[in-house]
Amino acid sequence: MLTAASLALFLQACNHPPNKKQILAPAPKPKPDTTAAIAKPAVVVNHDAISIAAVGDMMLGTSYPNDYTLPPDSAKNSFTIIADELRNADVTFGNLEGSLLDGGNPAHYKLHQRSKAYLFRMPTAYAGVFKDAGFNLLSLANNHIGDFGDTGRMSTTRVLDSIGINYGGLLSHPSTVFERSGVKYGFCAFAPNANTLPILNLPNATRIISELKQRCDIVIVSFHGGGEGVDYEHVPFAMESFISEKRGDVHAFAHNAIDAGADIILGNGPHVSRAMEVYKNRLIAYSLGNFCTYKSVSVVGVCGLAPLLKVNLNKKGEFLNGRIISLRQAHDKGLGLDSLNRAAVRIKQLTETDFPDAGLIITDTGEISLNPIIQSENL
Repeated sequence: MLTAASLALFLQACNHPPNKKQILAPAPKPKPDTTAAIAKPAVVVNHDAISIAAVGDMMLGTSYPNDYTLPPDSAKNSFTIIADELRNADVTFGNLEGSLLDGGNPAHYKLHQRSKAYLFRMPTAYAGVFKDAGFNLLSLANNHIGDFGDTGRMSTTRVLDSIGINYGGLLSHPSTVFERSGVKYGFCAFAPNANTLPILNLPNATRIISELKQRCDIVIVSFHGGGEGVDYEHVPFAMESFISEKRGDVHAFAHNAIDAGADIILGNGPHVSRAMEVYKNRLIAYSLGNFCTYKSVSVVGVCGLAPLLKVNLNKKGEFLNGRIISLRQAHDKGLGLDSLNRAAVRIKQLTETDFPDAGLIITDTGEISLNPIIQSENL
C-alpha cells in the first residue's frame, strides 16, 4: 500500500498540472542535423502494406465519485475530429486507461483515493464510442484497469467481447489472435501492475511473444511503463522507478520483445510522448502519451500533446514509413487538430536527442521515414 507521502507525489505528478517552467522546459539541444541534404520522401500508400494506427492513454470520463467527471455528450463526440484517420487502418490501437463498468465499488487497496476523481470507471455504453471510432485493439495492461477490482476487469472484458474489440494484457487474458484482410495478428501487453502481464519478467515476455510469433504473421506488443509526468519525457536506458515502484527498463524490454519476435512496440504510461527508434527494422514508440483523457488527467503543456501514430509495415513486419498526426487536448474542448504540429515536433526533438542513431527521419510536419545513411551503415 502506498504511504501518504508516496500518494502525494503520485497525485502531483500524474493528475495535478505541473508548473510553467517544467511545462516549457525544452529537450536538450539535439545534435546538428546531418541529414538535411537527404531527400525526405512523403509517405506513400502501399496497398500491399499493413497499416496500423496507434494512440496512447484513453479515458473518456469516470462516473466515480459522481457524474461531474462524465462528459455532457456521453462521450459520443470524443473522437469525431479524427475518426476518419482512426478508421482508415487495418489495426487501430489504444490503451484503455480504466474499466468499463456501471456502478461497483473501488478495489479495497484503492480506498485511500475514494474521495478523488482518480478512479476510472467508464460507463459500459462508452465501449460503443471506441467501436464507432474504429478501435479494434485495446491494451488493458495499466495501473487503472484494477481500480474497481475483479468486478471492473470482468465487466470490461465482457463488454469488449460483446462488441468485437480485441484486447490483451491481463493475467486472465494475456494475449489475443485475430485476423484482418487475410493477415493473422498476435497481440500482448505488459505493465508493472497487479493482475497484468509483468513488464519486469523478460523471460516470460520472451515466451509469450515467441509463441505468438509461431502462430501469427504480425505480432504487436504494448507496454505501460516508465515514470509519469513532465520530468519523464526521456528514455533513461535503465530501470525506472516511480512512487517507490519499479516501472521497468523500457529500452531493455522493447529490444527483448523484438528479439523474441515482436514486429512493432507501442508504449504508453508516462502521460507524455517519448522518442521513437528502429531496431532490427522494427519500430519502437516508447510512449504515445495521452490521447483522449477527460478531466481527470492533466493536459497542461506537453501533457496535452496527443499524437496519432500511423505506420505502414511490410508483410514481414518491417517498418516502411509512417506519420505523426498532431492533436492537442483541452478539458473544455476535447481533442483538436494542432496546426503547429507540436506533438510531431516534440517527438522529433526527443528522438534526435535520445536516439541520434535511431535510423529515422522525422519531419516537423510528422512524416517518418528510414534514414538511408544510417540504414546503409548498419548493413
